[in-house]
Amino acid sequence: MAEELLVRSGQYADSVALMLVSRSVGELPGVQAALVAMATELNLQLLAGMGFTAPAGGSANDLLIAVRAADETALAAALEAAGRLLDAPRHQPDPAGSPEQPPRTVASAAAGGGGLAVISVPGRHAFVEAMDALTAGCDVLLFSDNVPVEQEIALKDTAAERGLLVMGPDCGTAVIGGIGLGFAHTVDAGPVGLVAASGTGAQQVLCLLDAAGVGVSAALGVGGRDLSEQVAGRSARTALAMLDADPGTELVLVISKPPASAVAEQLRELAASLATPTSFALLGQGQPDLTEATEQALAALGRPVPDWPSWVQPAPASAVASRPGALRGLFCGGTLCDEAMLIVAETLGEVRSNIPLRPDWALPHPLADVPQHWLVDFGDDALTHGRAHPMIDPSLRNQRLAQVLADPATAVVLLDVVLGHGAHPDPAAELLPLIESSPVPVVVGLIGARRDPQDTEGTAHRLHAAGASVFLSNAAAARHAVSLVRTEESR
Repeated sequence: MAEELLVRSGQYADSVALMLVSRSVGELPGVQAALVAMATELNLQLLAGMGFTAPAGGSANDLLIAVRAADETALAAALEAAGRLLDAPRHQPDPAGSPEQPPRTVASAAAGGGGLAVISVPGRHAFVEAMDALTAGCDVLLFSDNVPVEQEIALKDTAAERGLLVMGPDCGTAVIGGIGLGFAHTVDAGPVGLVAASGTGAQQVLCLLDAAGVGVSAALGVGGRDLSEQVAGRSARTALAMLDADPGTELVLVISKPPASAVAEQLRELAASLATPTSFALLGQGQPDLTEATEQALAALGRPVPDWPSWVQPAPASAVASRPGALRGLFCGGTLCDEAMLIVAETLGEVRSNIPLRPDWALPHPLADVPQHWLVDFGDDALTHGRAHPMIDPSLRNQRLAQVLADPATAVVLLDVVLGHGAHPDPAAELLPLIESSPVPVVVGLIGARRDPQDTEGTAHRLHAAGASVFLSNAAAARHAVSLVRTEESR
């Protein structure tokens, strides 16, 4: 075996580009492990987990190349490939030979005024770029995460003064003018307008509406913190007003991970004053889950509620189908994780998490091993700093999944698999061998629309053939997973 760790000081590359380099190097013959990443705290932890010693005196501006291979020949080839890929030019020259240079700032690009600026830069730089766009008269979709809440409030107050909308920070999904932005799905135009303080929550509802044959007029993501006590629904109020003024919107559905109760009440009061009927899917104890809220919206429109598609494994021949042990949930979507935790806690009690329902249910570390039931959101800011979102790069989630499946304390594993534009081109591919060899039941909430590029139905059949039970409803997946856990009362 041969291994080497190289450090390129002061060389930056974005997380998606580095993910692609890591993947390409890791697939070379003889390569056993590869990590090409910025030296963030999280990536240094991953480096240590691979058995490498982090370099002394480095900084987050250093680029790491760590490779372990079967022999020196394979190692040399892997390091050469990593260097070549990192040094390759990122942009191709204009084939027409145009001398015109592209804009170098948001302000210069938006010099004509108006329009929508989509901003995806590291969180520490996002405020300046977003403020430039607002100053130029643009609405903003801010995909960036790790943006301080004080900066979010300042951006949204500036937008309100100018009659503009800030979607985000951490706005993962939007549909505007029939065009999907961020993590989006191929859906039809229709009568439902979404205001979503939740990316994957919006995706779940978009896909359920699609399965019911109902399209959307728009989906306006407002950022996962918008309904928090601090941000107080600043963008949600603007988005509600915009959809209320849209003649193509017959019903508005407001979606959120668990909101601040006072903010939720203020939005309900505002909605009652609008001309357009408004429904709510605000996750919380005693509140409808996303599937139930979608069904209520369909009923309000006079549309039939379909049988939500599922592909369920047959029950074991044993008289006791459930298994002793703990439920483990590994999620790419934070709202899907929230929804599942609410359902799990209702039956199984305490559920530990890195985004806990209660402060005393917090995991000591996002990847900690604890004996209780736990669900982890791998899309949380702490696990994406210096890494691509797990819907783009699910490798960290999949590494943890392999560990969980081998743990004899695991009773059942619950996952989300999110399809659509912007996501991994085939997120099921790396899961299939893990599911096929799993000694415990695996349950999947599959978030996908009928015409998504990854082929939702085909993905469901592949996951089912590997041994998973698959549900288009994340709530239904969570309830099925709970049913497979043997509680003390049932033993």
